[in-house]
Amino acid sequence: MARDHITEIVVFSLFFLVVSGMGFLAARWRRAETLDNLDEWGLGGRSFGGWVTWFLIGGDIYTAYTFVAVPALVFGAGAAGFFAVPYTVIMYPLVFLFLIRLWSVSHVHGFVTPADFVRARFGSPTLALLIAITGIVATMPYIALQLVGIEAVLKAMGVHGHWPIIIAFVILAAYTYQSGLRAPALIAFVKDVLIYLVIIVAVLYIPAKLGGWGDVFGAAKAKFDATPAPGDGITLAGSGQLNYAMLALGSAMALFLYPHSVTGVLAARNRDTIKRNMAALPAYSLVLGLIALLGYMAIAADVKPVTTDGKPDANTAVPVLFDQMFPDWFAGVAFAAVGIGALVPAAIMSIAAANLFTRNIYREYIRRDATEKQEATVSKLVSLIVKAGAVACILALDPEFSIDLQLIGGVIILQTLPSVALGLMTRWFHRGALIAGWIGGMAAGLWMLYQIPNPAKGKEHFGGSAFPLGDLGIDTDMTIYAGILALAVNVAVALVGTVVCKAAKLADGADATRTSDYFADEGDPKVKELDLTAST
Repeated sequence: MARDHITEIVVFSLFFLVVSGMGFLAARWRRAETLDNLDEWGLGGRSFGGWVTWFLIGGDIYTAYTFVAVPALVFGAGAAGFFAVPYTVIMYPLVFLFLIRLWSVSHVHGFVTPADFVRARFGSPTLALLIAITGIVATMPYIALQLVGIEAVLKAMGVHGHWPIIIAFVILAAYTYQSGLRAPALIAFVKDVLIYLVIIVAVLYIPAKLGGWGDVFGAAKAKFDATPAPGDGITLAGSGQLNYAMLALGSAMALFLYPHSVTGVLAARNRDTIKRNMAALPAYSLVLGLIALLGYMAIAADVKPVTTDGKPDANTAVPVLFDQMFPDWFAGVAFAAVGIGALVPAAIMSIAAANLFTRNIYREYIRRDATEKQEATVSKLVSLIVKAGAVACILALDPEFSIDLQLIGGVIILQTLPSVALGLMTRWFHRGALIAGWIGGMAAGLWMLYQIPNPAKGKEHFGGSAFPLGDLGIDTDMTIYAGILALAVNVAVALVGTVVCKAAKLADGADATRTSDYFADEGDPKVKELDLTAST
């Protein structure tokens, strides 16, 4: 009951009020002459330095859902839940060159979204529209899942019902509308400090209370040894190893294709800022590994997740662990870390989705002569609609279905890789072939996801992302991440289609701007001049 958690609720509420005030004050932080353009409202003036960018991108990537879902997966399945650790380790080397190039071309040509780049690179408004729609569709469930994180904390404090979430997102919508990207950038400082504090205390304090790490791992092993499920355990089963590796690889390739990740990168002031951040951001991976271990601590502490409608909600495992193990006042701090951890990415995601609509749908198809002020106004309004849509998803849908939507979102966003990531490296692909590849990859990905059941949840379709290779006629019990197979179909179709189009000498419609104009290297005077416009 909520009356048993008064101290926690008070501490949580105080932190929430403080960061909400910071969100409104952010409009005065690094104040611009006006926020009535997307560069200022949607990208913070493209002026964030190393520290701000580090906290912004970190707050953007490591969300409230990460805080509750990763350890919840470890709590329920064991070693399989640690896939998030290797994927955040290999991600930064994979995207290093890609992000530097993306920043350069966007800075020189004023691009706000990845679809802006695709539109100019391949001269295809249709392809840009597909990229924009893909980004919006993949982002919506991601925003909804931030609500799942807040909801898990509220349940652990005995607060039920949807009204607190509605209030939280009304406040979020208000300060995001007023301050734009500056709001989550400023709040990210508080969010990340709280998360680091809570995790460091948790990994030192909780195992000590439970008898040490030996007892923690021993309890986890005993639990999984006693379950009939063949795939769980503190080590990976042979049938799940390929899926584990491919899920980590696919997730690493997908993460910086999400529009909100690109938005965080484009807000940096120069190329050196991006380089330094790609070197420093892996520090978050260490924290993520510690977060995952909370799942084993919850097993050792014999945590019983909160039951909703007769079903245990695994996402509440970590909040209940905090409630059981910490003093009330510090449990409130921990809950605040999770709650604030939802506000930062939700704000950035809604801004990114709104920018996609404004630049690549509204201006391209509805009002080509839109002024900068009109663009900013539309983007602000759409960001409100996006947040309202995310709240509606939680109100109307089973939260478990929203989680499944996020799995689908990862497969979907991967289909933008040939146009965006490969497009940054070469303009060889034909626009028609890329469209065909997108269609083929999307169809294959959704078909595979439809074929995957989850007997534990009573689902015949869309029960996960691990596709059985046996369904392809291969004599094995191994599974593989559906997103990788769908991406392989996408790239194969794009390659073959491009060869055919070039053989038929079909016009590719690519922008006249040559590769050398897009991607000046570090020695190019134009890039040097751009970098010198702001101090590093």
